[in-house]
Amino acid sequence: MSLEQELIERLQVLSPISLEVVNESSGHGGYFPGKESHFKVVIVSESFDGLRLVQRHQKVYSATGDLLSAGKIHALAIHAFLPSEWAGQDTSSPECAHAPKIP
Repeated sequence: MSLEQELIERLQVLSPISLEVVNESSGHGGYFPGKESHFKVVIVSESFDGLRLVQRHQKVYSATGDLLSAGKIHALAIHAFLPSEWAGQDTSSPECAHAPKIP
């Protein structure tokens, strides 16, 4: 199973109303086809009710477990929202300074 699929499965414990997992590895240095190292998660869940941003991130980290360890996921961008906060949010990612340069 791919890391992306494992990440999606593990985040189901947070009962997401909406879940988007994006493999952004190709935009980072050292990329080669099939590499899975950098991901973005946009998750909308009632389970974040009453939690500050850092607590929401901690919930996501807890759900991902050992996927965030050496040799697995190197970087995880987290956008965690309540349903009432979700509309119109910009979750675009900045370009990596070490991204492969295409002429």
